[in-house]
Amino acid sequence: MSEIIIVTDAGYFEAYEVIEEIMESPRLEMIKKFANVDARTKFSEKVTDQPGRFGRDQGGGNVVKSYGEPHNLEQEIEKNVIKTIVEEINKIISKYKPKKWYLAAEKTINKRIVEQLDEKVRDSLAKNVKADLTKKGKKELLSYFK
Repeated sequence: MSEIIIVTDAGYFEAYEVIEEIMESPRLEMIKKFANVDARTKFSEKVTDQPGRFGRDQGGGNVVKSYGEPHNLEQEIEKNVIKTIVEEINKIISKYKPKKWYLAAEKTINKRIVEQLDEKVRDSLAKNVKADLTKKGKKELLSYFK
């Protein structure tokens, strides 16, 4: 396989093989696609405990409530999403061994993805675009890398 293009944001992941045939324009063929449900679900839909949802202690004793305390759930979810993306990239690049591969990842997660890639995979990255291109058409995607 000669080239692979991977586009991702926190919720969607798409990997394409670049197909180049004599006398034809290059085209993209899907290798892998998935949506990360955790990243696409609103935080408020994941956390249902809100102040006042549960009754007070009727015995007159002191009750410790946790609302108002900082929680790391959002950061933990993002960390797991990035880990999943990195694992998929490592698997794809190791399996297909392209001559070149390209990455377009949302600016907010791009650096963390690249930093966590296996060294061999990271070193073979030909171009890194810090943008969310997951909603771009295949022809438009090619224009970013070709």
